[in-house]
Amino acid sequence: MRKNYHIYAAYMKALSDETRINIFDMLAQGELCACKILEEFNITQPTLSYHMKILCDSGLVSGRKDGVWMKYSINRDNLEIVKELFEGIGVSLQTQNNCTAKCSAKC
Repeated sequence: MRKNYHIYAAYMKALSDETRINIFDMLAQGELCACKILEEFNITQPTLSYHMKILCDSGLVSGRKDGVWMKYSINRDNLEIVKELFEGIGVSLQTQNNCTAKCSAKC
C-alpha cells in the first residue's frame, strides 16, 4: 500500500501549534461549539476561526453550522490514517529492535 506523505504532512502541520493540539484534544471528548472552545483560551474569535480553518482544511476536524454557531468534531476516518502511520512506525521499530537484538547475539 502506497503511503500518502503529503496527507501526513498536512495533518502534522495542522497539529504543529500548541493551541491547535489543545483544541484537538478537547474535541476528543466529543463535538464542541466554537463558543465552548473559545471559553478555554485567551484568544479572540477571529484567532479561533483561524485555528479552526487550519484544522478543518487539513481534514482532521469537521465543522458544521448550527444556527449562528459552528460546531466542531474530530474526523474519525482521518484520525485513523494518522494512527495507522504511527502504528506502522512502531511496528517497524519493534521489528528493527528484534533484528538488532538477534544480530548482536550472533556477533
